[in-house]
Amino acid sequence: MSDGDYDYLIKFLALGDSGVGKTSFLYQYTDGKFNSKFITTVGIDFREKRVVYRSNGPDGNTGRGQRIHLQLWDTAGQERFRSLTTAFFRDAMGFLLLFDLTSEQSFLNVRNWMSQLQVHAYCENPDIVLCGNKSDLDDQRAVKEEEAKEFAEKYGIPYFETSAANGTNVNKAVDTLLDLIMKRMERNLGQKTCQQNFIRAGAKR
Repeated sequence: MSDGDYDYLIKFLALGDSGVGKTSFLYQYTDGKFNSKFITTVGIDFREKRVVYRSNGPDGNTGRGQRIHLQLWDTAGQERFRSLTTAFFRDAMGFLLLFDLTSEQSFLNVRNWMSQLQVHAYCENPDIVLCGNKSDLDDQRAVKEEEAKEFAEKYGIPYFETSAANGTNVNKAVDTLLDLIMKRMERNLGQKTCQQNFIRAGAKR
């Protein structure tokens, strides 16, 4: 797809504590590569990818492919950048909330990120996918899978154990979030208020 040759521009925001692997996760998704060097994100950065989304209709048939330009915003996890991060919440249509499976504290802090999302996101129940990252470091695991699943169920959000290092479930997590967004857009097509927001946040300009 050439520049401008797409049906929707959709922005996702990656959230979570510093060091959970947000930058590596997004890089793995867009480029299929892993950089083992840890570089702290300062402020906000983003990566882009073009995809074709096909939804299944009620009859089970696949509909026409929607050409999507994804902008994946990478946020700094440090407290000092929090006000800058929250300023981007309203423009994002979906959220990838990451924690580090080898750090119990990063999992405990997911509750704080959820609270901020409920305050600053474009609506009360935004689309979120929870990712327990660094699943390849199983010998260092500090968070049980059952515990994370229970948390996700409480909030009614999908949960994946991902690895930015080897790519496990990275594409699946992003594809799931995109599917949630596209289905929400279809449902809200006739609702003026929501539709205005989606046009502002997601449709091609």
